[in-house]
Amino acid sequence: MVVNNSQGKSIVEIEQDFLKTLDDNSYIDPSLYTKYNIKRGLRNSNGTGVLVGITNIASVVGYEIKDGIKVPIDGKLFYRGIRLTDLVNGFQKDDRFGFEETAFLLLLGTLPTKDALEEFNRVISYNIEFPKFYKEDHIIKYPSNNIMNMLQKQVLTLYTYDKNAEDISLLNTFKQSLSLIAKLPILMVYSYKAKKHYYDNDSLVLHRPLSNCSIAENILHMLRPDSKFTKEEARLLDLCLVVHAEHGGGNNSAFATHVVSSTGTDTYSAIATAIGSLKGPKHGGANIMVRAMVNNIMENCNWKDYDSLSNYIDKILNKEAFNKKGLIYGMGHAVYTKSDPRAVLLKKKARELAEIKGFSDKFELLENIENLTISKFKARKGPEFEICANVDLYAGLVYEMLGIEPELYTPIFAVSRIAGWCAHRLEQTRDEKIMRPGYISISGENEYTNINDR
Repeated sequence: MVVNNSQGKSIVEIEQDFLKTLDDNSYIDPSLYTKYNIKRGLRNSNGTGVLVGITNIASVVGYEIKDGIKVPIDGKLFYRGIRLTDLVNGFQKDDRFGFEETAFLLLLGTLPTKDALEEFNRVISYNIEFPKFYKEDHIIKYPSNNIMNMLQKQVLTLYTYDKNAEDISLLNTFKQSLSLIAKLPILMVYSYKAKKHYYDNDSLVLHRPLSNCSIAENILHMLRPDSKFTKEEARLLDLCLVVHAEHGGGNNSAFATHVVSSTGTDTYSAIATAIGSLKGPKHGGANIMVRAMVNNIMENCNWKDYDSLSNYIDKILNKEAFNKKGLIYGMGHAVYTKSDPRAVLLKKKARELAEIKGFSDKFELLENIENLTISKFKARKGPEFEICANVDLYAGLVYEMLGIEPELYTPIFAVSRIAGWCAHRLEQTRDEKIMRPGYISISGENEYTNINDR
């Protein structure tokens, strides 16, 4: 053991001493939030969000306020005022891919004409090109075992290749946004391939992105060794990208984008910040927790028997099983109450693909978890209580059916949500006011003492 001072303490012992001091001086008594009327987590006491800004990009609706009371309603999500369900039904009815159209809508605020969409796709295809030897020098030679961290690093690295990186004019920020939207899927797949090769001893097979494909098609093309995928698979991944593309200015990563962009910093720093926010298990990492919970259920009960499943869910809720936190992951949302429109859309398509790919039993398990959780919360909290499946409950199964590994669940979320982040950045850079909320200090005043008298 390493000894670092004259008293013979080991580094570990010194760290433990520091930890005690740190713990004593970093704890905030939760009762103080009530005492000072602090909106903890920027949430009001009735569960609504504290108003901190104005946006024209998206609206998330899960309840109405009537006479000061929050009344649950079926969830609605609007992209630039257009209902997500209408947007999805529109491009699916025309048998088209929708993510590029969605990105256009979020960034520019209007639906594209056929010609405008074609031009937009041309610009995206143009931006899939990287500087010479970039992939070899920055991805293959320096892999990471965490793809989200790798995406952050790569976005910041791209800054060094941009001659106008610090230019935050509207046009330049828009150009940078299109470049990052085009490049992030490639960075994700190549980072994953490098990780599998160097950390998991897998073969290294890299496919160049195709210029005449949608982003969803290109992801499957680059991910799969044989580059083969069905139309249904590509359409389903495209739907995943669309429903994850944006979720209002109040979600943590979009809010982080606003906060950082308000300082006047560059696009790459702002997007790297958003990726770091999304990485957190309470935000974009929640889909991984759903998979872990479902695997735990399948290992510890007769999940095909409704009563056995019901009893095990009780154990999870009673903090006796799984991670003993009493949470059913994939259920509940900060805004949605009766339904999450993203989950409704994904569930419908997941059911269709599950029948094709032989995942009907697993789909039924998720549906049973959803129904049991709703009924159990009503029994525990009253018949008026509303809780719904959120997008994460079915997203994991969709990715599993597409052969996508869990370590890519959150990175794919980032590949999608970057469209929303860039839209929020474009909006925020028009406002020259820096965000600086207030904090109450409880430190008081302390006397400085000489080091020999401490």
